[in-house]
Amino acid sequence: IMNVNSYIVPASNHILFHPTDSHDAVMRFNTAPTKGFEADVGSKTTFRLINTMVLTVPAYKFLEDPQYRTGIIIMWDPSQYKESLHKWILKPEFKFFDRFIKLRKKEPDQPFYILNPLNTWQLWDIIQENSPEKIHPDPPSSGTLGILLLMKLCDQVNVYEYLPSKRKMDQCHYFSKGLNPACSLGGYHPLIYEKNMIKKLNQGNDTDIYHYGRITLPGLNGLEC
Repeated sequence: IMNVNSYIVPASNHILFHPTDSHDAVMRFNTAPTKGFEADVGSKTTFRLINTMVLTVPAYKFLEDPQYRTGIIIMWDPSQYKESLHKWILKPEFKFFDRFIKLRKKEPDQPFYILNPLNTWQLWDIIQENSPEKIHPDPPSSGTLGILLLMKLCDQVNVYEYLPSKRKMDQCHYFSKGLNPACSLGGYHPLIYEKNMIKKLNQGNDTDIYHYGRITLPGLNGLEC
């Protein structure tokens, strides 16, 4: 998800190389797979941003599933609003330290980073500053956290179906059958406010969004406020 302009194409057994894979780097989120979905989402994974629930809940099989061994892992855990790092370490939302130690022993060479939770709330402050009304201090979504991380690293970022295209449906993820409009509009996360802010930063046009599901964002170094 970077410098090369590309687009999502319809699923087809004849597609051998997805345009997303031509990007310099691709970030995937939480449990999102590529196997079996290459025609729609490509196969390349450079970063995977996960929340601590993915690491700690046994059903996600984070220690066993090979999809989590590809790329750099970045993990985040919600804290109370602007809680000190010391208090968060003593009482994280999900008690991930034991599982984290097991992972480091099993995969000592895989790059793995843990976000300081204060970064999450710094992003929330920016969302609030760009919102027309007061919003509840719930942590931003993994998607918006990932966008900000890539904007720090990249000259240009392409994001797909973050702002829903005309194909919008209540299906939460391309790889699951669960239906819930809160996945687009927000429940736990202030999604509608996040999406409004990101749309303001979009350098593409409405056709890119509503036809291809693509937004194009500048890196932070190129952003003019």
